[in-house]
Amino acid sequence: MEVFYYLVFGGLSAIVAVLELSKTVKDRVATSPAFNAFKNNYIVVYSLMMAGDWLQGPYVYYLYSQYGFDKGDIGRLFIAGFGSSMLFGTIVGSLADKQGRKRACITYCMTYILSCITKHSPEYKVLMVGRILGGIATSLLFSSFESWLVAEHNKRGFDPQWLSITFSKAIFLGNGLIAIVSGLFANFVADTLGFGPVAPFDSAACFLAIGMAIILSSWSENFGDPSESKDLMGQFKAAAVAIASDEKIALLGAIQSLFEGSMYTFVFLWTPALSQNDEDIPHGFIFATFMLSSMLGSSIASRLMARSTLKVESYMQLVFAVSAFTLLLPIISTFLLAPSDVKGSSVSFGGSIQLLGFCVFEVCVGIFWPSMMKMRSHYIPEEARSTIMNFFRIPLNLFVCIVLYNVNAFPITIMFGMCSIFLFMACVLQRRLMVVADIYKKPQDRAGLKETDAEAEALV
Repeated sequence: MEVFYYLVFGGLSAIVAVLELSKTVKDRVATSPAFNAFKNNYIVVYSLMMAGDWLQGPYVYYLYSQYGFDKGDIGRLFIAGFGSSMLFGTIVGSLADKQGRKRACITYCMTYILSCITKHSPEYKVLMVGRILGGIATSLLFSSFESWLVAEHNKRGFDPQWLSITFSKAIFLGNGLIAIVSGLFANFVADTLGFGPVAPFDSAACFLAIGMAIILSSWSENFGDPSESKDLMGQFKAAAVAIASDEKIALLGAIQSLFEGSMYTFVFLWTPALSQNDEDIPHGFIFATFMLSSMLGSSIASRLMARSTLKVESYMQLVFAVSAFTLLLPIISTFLLAPSDVKGSSVSFGGSIQLLGFCVFEVCVGIFWPSMMKMRSHYIPEEARSTIMNFFRIPLNLFVCIVLYNVNAFPITIMFGMCSIFLFMACVLQRRLMVVADIYKKPQDRAGLKETDAEAEALV
């Protein structure tokens, strides 16, 4: 494997180690033993759930290509997953609020295990069913677990500020360390041991089963709206009214959709972007490098959120601006650098620049997750939390479906350009959210609301 990959991975590892070891008292918050036990239980479960998801990441595209499907066929399989999440996500989110978040988390485990089993079949229809199940599972992963955590945290009377600790630790481990180990482990079982690209999916099913056993034995149930009279349609209406009546919730949903839509498109695009001329790249190792970058981002986020004087709404503007620039690098390198003309060669200079840029983007992703979780815990009402969070996923899944449906119609640079534009839009909306949130935190300023709004519009 190229020395370049080791240098990037080693450099990022050193930076993460220095950041973690250099934390001062100012970067840490004193908590109770009861909270620490609760936090550790959640982080173990969340890490197992994320291991089940991350083990599949490096080999989804590769497995489909090994079964003989071209980019268009693979794009349609991805569309099935995102479309499933878009169509069924809001329903399962509402059921989670109504029937219980613990039940929803168990359903995630069972659904994703079934999705992993389908990967053994080279039949396109079976793989399509697996993608649909995976889409449903993804909706549950990114709504039910967080909803359960916030409700249980508040029910047990812990300090609301301590939620930031759980969020940052969960992302640091679940979206960082666990993801890195998952990428390396996937590479080990698939390539080193020679079990092939389906082996990571079998491993994922095992971790999901372990996590489900812990949930069954140690988690209590909690709900959103306890009203027995409110049916599924009532949940939808309540969530829609909350979004429409509160500009902060609407802005938060738009920002999340724009960023996550670009992120999921990137998940599909990074493999062909780094191997446009069939360069020989180590998929699992690159994936682990991306996750190390995300881990670095979550470490930075934990420091930022530990400072009560620094607003999440403020620093996220810079995060979105930087992420928008990094996804412009494939376009810039195309114009400034000559592509490699040797098929199957090692990574080109342009590919190296892109890889570094993608690592910076993943740092932004690592900052985004805990920061967005904190903002959601502030702005989204508890009674319909899962429903509203899955409402947010509808536009992002629609965006990704449109991009993937036209994956053969546009050059890869055009798609990266679209993602960059959406990330810049997220930056602008984040600015507006900061202004609106600041207005509502200062009741004495309500008299000057119109003037402030006019100033905000001018800034935007």
